[in-house]
Amino acid sequence: MSLGGSQSDFSGVESRRSSRSRRRLGPMRKLYYACATPLMRAFWRLLTSTYRVHGYIGKEVGEKVLAKDGEVYSPCYWHQNHILCSNMLRSWFGKGFRGAFLVSASVDGEMPARIAQHWGANVIRGSSNQTGALVLRDMQEQINKGYGIVTTADGPNGPKQNFKLGTILMARIGQSPLVPLACAAERAWFLDRWDDFMIPKPFSRVVLGIGQPMLVPFDTSLDQLEGYRVKMESDINSLMEECQQLLASKVT
Repeated sequence: MSLGGSQSDFSGVESRRSSRSRRRLGPMRKLYYACATPLMRAFWRLLTSTYRVHGYIGKEVGEKVLAKDGEVYSPCYWHQNHILCSNMLRSWFGKGFRGAFLVSASVDGEMPARIAQHWGANVIRGSSNQTGALVLRDMQEQINKGYGIVTTADGPNGPKQNFKLGTILMARIGQSPLVPLACAAERAWFLDRWDDFMIPKPFSRVVLGIGQPMLVPFDTSLDQLEGYRVKMESDINSLMEECQQLLASKVT
């Protein structure tokens, strides 16, 4: 997931400050984010509180993820579905899930990173395009500490619903099973951008989905990674179709 982050003094929350960021926050930007972030958090909570969940595919998988069975699970979903999937994760954080979001090193990611921190998440600053090796190292450190890595697997710039190989490599190195997430909304706005970003309309009926975890064996060769990438891409798309079908059966 491409969020942003700051060195805010959230107790018990680790954030990795952007030594890699090309831009620093000036006093006015710091003031802006300090004032705007609580307003955005309040708007987010107000909007998502109106959604009516009419189905939950794979609820038992979510219970397994939260059971702390010795595995460090890493959720992944499409950038288009960020609002509903990250809101599902917000509820997981409240139930003890330990996760870290991969966030943009630029100042553009500052607000979503602060929101993630407020949920109790750790934050990794970096860009998959420019600091890939460093980001993988930071992900490994978080997994070793028991924090799953949350990614929007086709981000930050697409192509839409194209699962990035870097997430598969992270799962292999960290031995962290990937957990596909998906959703569907009865009524939504779709932004005219690369991901067709979905904003479910207030009071929409929604369906949430959690797929079966996938472990990438450590001895998987680089040539074999592509097969796991294709499988996870297919798993998320199939899960999204299941959510849409279940929602259609609920609203007819």
